[in-house]
Amino acid sequence: MTETRIPSRVFPRAATEAETAKHGVSTPQTEHPAYKLAFQDMDFLLSEELRPVRFQLELLKPELLLDEAKIGSMMVFYGSARIPEPGVKSTNPDPQVAASLEAKSRYYDEARKLAALASTTPVDEAGMRHFVVCSGGGPSIMEAANRGALDVGAESVGLNIVLPHEQAPNEYVTPGLSFQFHYFALRKMHFLLRARAVAVFPGGFGTFDETFELLTLIQTGKIKPMPVIMFGKEFWHRVVNFDALAAEGVISAKDIELMTFVESAEEAWQVVQDFYAK
Repeated sequence: MTETRIPSRVFPRAATEAETAKHGVSTPQTEHPAYKLAFQDMDFLLSEELRPVRFQLELLKPELLLDEAKIGSMMVFYGSARIPEPGVKSTNPDPQVAASLEAKSRYYDEARKLAALASTTPVDEAGMRHFVVCSGGGPSIMEAANRGALDVGAESVGLNIVLPHEQAPNEYVTPGLSFQFHYFALRKMHFLLRARAVAVFPGGFGTFDETFELLTLIQTGKIKPMPVIMFGKEFWHRVVNFDALAAEGVISAKDIELMTFVESAEEAWQVVQDFYAK
């Protein structure tokens, strides 16, 4: 049999068809919105009825790009967007609150150091990268995490969310791994799909939301256990009375063991190493 070249595809690509559609004839029919290709019709794509499709797209786009980047696992960082870098004054107008935030600036340094440690993890035999740093992409603790990865020449992930007030990714996120989400639920899913360790720094509602969802998933067996490392035992025990929850019977005493409290990056990284050494 004579050797022949078999084409890889017989249908044109959607991008090609979209370009062809731009240069069609102009008639009342072709100018009407109904004639637009479905994937180019923004009114259609943003309609209420297409919400399930938008969910799928927001799940799929980061997944494909993270696969392409050979990211096998991530070290996820949760924490406040308000704690300043050491030496930088808080913008909070209340002097007492500003002083409290500035006193927590050491956690910026610890997040940065931990991110650098995690980013030294070598690739595996298949070329997959592990414990790649991932943050919410914003300022403060999130910035420190991405910055720590960059300190050692490593790439890092940022998962930003559209908010009513202007928000941009911090300058240390790898541009090709910087994602923006509309749905909080999909963003939180991407935090955990590849997470193999999570470092939690002092934070507010957002940090609580992400952390307690993670703890619930582990507690209920929906995901496998992983290191959940809580920075600042004094802070966490002051703002959440875990022992009282156990005493009231709404959690078990063993559930408190899902978290490990630490004060330094070195201590946190040792927790991760010990967990996976087992």
